[in-house]
Amino acid sequence: MNNLSILLVEDHRQLAQTVLEYLEQQGATVDYAGNTRLARELVQEHHYDLMLLDVMLPGEDGYSFCQYLREELALDMPVIFMTARDQLEDKLEGFDRGGDDYIVKPFALPELVARVSALIRRQRKEVTANTLQIADLELDPARQEVRRGGQRLKLSPTAFRILRILMRESPKVVSREQLEHELWGDLVPDSDALRSHLYNLRKAVDKPFDEALLNTLPGVGFSIQEMTEIAP
Repeated sequence: MNNLSILLVEDHRQLAQTVLEYLEQQGATVDYAGNTRLARELVQEHHYDLMLLDVMLPGEDGYSFCQYLREELALDMPVIFMTARDQLEDKLEGFDRGGDDYIVKPFALPELVARVSALIRRQRKEVTANTLQIADLELDPARQEVRRGGQRLKLSPTAFRILRILMRESPKVVSREQLEHELWGDLVPDSDALRSHLYNLRKAVDKPFDEALLNTLPGVGFSIQEMTEIAP
């Protein structure tokens, strides 16, 4: 974790201190905010590689703040939610608002570090200057940009990686197991995490347009291709 810059947003001071000290022992540089007001200032003044974000915060909650980062600031840094809320609907809400991972309190600090490292490693893996294109959909790995019909699309970092995998493998079908392994390795959150990210990806890539490109083959996997390529 050397040279990683992390923003920790957590209102429980004792927990925040414990997490901060442990991450710094692993070589990371950590800034701390006890509320989203201060976090808003910090993200506009500094670059961070990743954010650890509590859900239950005073004033604005973590879900709303994450959505603000994605939609208003267009920040694509990975976000890991930290919360005691462990119900499925809570996890889906976190992914829907732009989160990339979700760890339930109380958690083991080595697991948190493993999730941070895995998320950063997969975000940085295989970044090249080669633009991928299918129909009017373009993905630029170097600029971390996706456009369809010339319109820039807003994707979370995880949705961006899913799309890149599917476009890289197109027109082949990518299994759920392959997607999960490339995204999370052996630290897969749960089956609904991938489903939620795919739902948000489809909403961004297909819903505003006439032609759907993202295809689901039940029990087989996922692919992205022009409909003319899969017509009987």
